[in-house]
Amino acid sequence: MKYLLSSVAVVALALSISSTARAQSEITLLSPDPIKATIEKLLEGFEAKTGTQVKVTYGTGVSTRKTVASGQALDVSLLFAPFAEALKTGNIVPGSATVIARLRLALAVQKGAPKPDISTPEAVKRTLLNAKSIISVDPTQGSVGGIALLAIDKLGITDQVKPKIKWVQNGGLVQDSVAKGETEIALGPYLSDMRNPGLDVVGALPPGASTPVDITGFLSTSVKDSKAAKALLAYLSSHEVAPVYEAAKIFPAH
Repeated sequence: MKYLLSSVAVVALALSISSTARAQSEITLLSPDPIKATIEKLLEGFEAKTGTQVKVTYGTGVSTRKTVASGQALDVSLLFAPFAEALKTGNIVPGSATVIARLRLALAVQKGAPKPDISTPEAVKRTLLNAKSIISVDPTQGSVGGIALLAIDKLGITDQVKPKIKWVQNGGLVQDSVAKGETEIALGPYLSDMRNPGLDVVGALPPGASTPVDITGFLSTSVKDSKAAKALLAYLSSHEVAPVYEAAKIFPAH
């Protein structure tokens, strides 16, 4: 009986240690949905390399900032700039800010349509001024709409162009509208997921026309396993994973 009780105690201890190890080897990540496919691929590599499991929650570029600002930052939170409101709340560690990659605004037209010149800021300016109709994601729904507004402001054509922009709920609606010929030009993120077969993606706008958007990772102030969380940020921003970003038309941080 004594031996049996001893064996049970050993098994219970082993299970307890195993459970604790599993708990310590899982961290949480908040990420904008537009980069979901890329993040999933990167996490496969990170988990295989480190043994740390990552539980991901996705949201729009706007909603992820709101999530952090409302005090619900996860162990690691990836945010599209600007994120001033999220920083003010004290839910993330400002000093942990790590740019993992950058997004650029892209212009697309219906497949087979003439491709406008976007090689220089002046060319982009002419293209947008001459366009009969433009479509993008509502800035209150997704970050790309805000990026589009910043671009036309940077080019000094807000008053002329903003009235002809149609704002819709998501990127799928943007792409469908242009693919069907309902709208002439789509403004969206330069990502591999702009792959609607009815679209021709002309390319990313030059930095002089649209400032690239940093994808920045932060540690939560309540992170339990800071070592694993820091390792994730280091991995996502490393030279090692640059080809994964490039394949998705995302620009590596380095």
